[in-house]
Amino acid sequence: MKYGIVIFPSKTLQDLANSYRKRYDPNYALIPPHVTLKAAFETDMNVKEITKKIEDIAKKYEPFTLHIRKVSSFQPINNTIHLKADKTPELEGIYDDLYESLPGEKPDHPFVPHITIGQKLSNDEHSDVYGQLRMLGVEHEEMVDRIHLVYQLENQSWTVYETFRLGKDHQ
Repeated sequence: MKYGIVIFPSKTLQDLANSYRKRYDPNYALIPPHVTLKAAFETDMNVKEITKKIEDIAKKYEPFTLHIRKVSSFQPINNTIHLKADKTPELEGIYDDLYESLPGEKPDHPFVPHITIGQKLSNDEHSDVYGQLRMLGVEHEEMVDRIHLVYQLENQSWTVYETFRLGKDHQ
């Protein structure tokens, strides 16, 4: 089975992201807007083992503020346009702990917390769309107090398996 670990932002931020995703992201219908903490991985590990490890990691970190400051792009690596989140010690710590504790190699590229709003765009389309969207004054802050273990269904969509509250007080 294929799993991933994500943060789902507030409805307000999801609505903003979806206003662009429905036009520019072919994965729009497969998963709600999210910040990926651990990219899709496959494992034969028992899901109870996975959830125990995530639960232990979630206890280590207190809720934190997610800051979205601008629209950015991963070009020239790829034509993905995203809402860029500030990298916080909590985000980096959770990310590192998840990759150290669970199966799957760390990606070759550095961790850039973000919410994808457009991907798989042609070069011309990317240039046009990014040129418009980067002018947006995006300024959003919200508290993150949970992370989610998601898994992929047969139709390629993703759904939540379990939610983990951050901090010792929430366990």
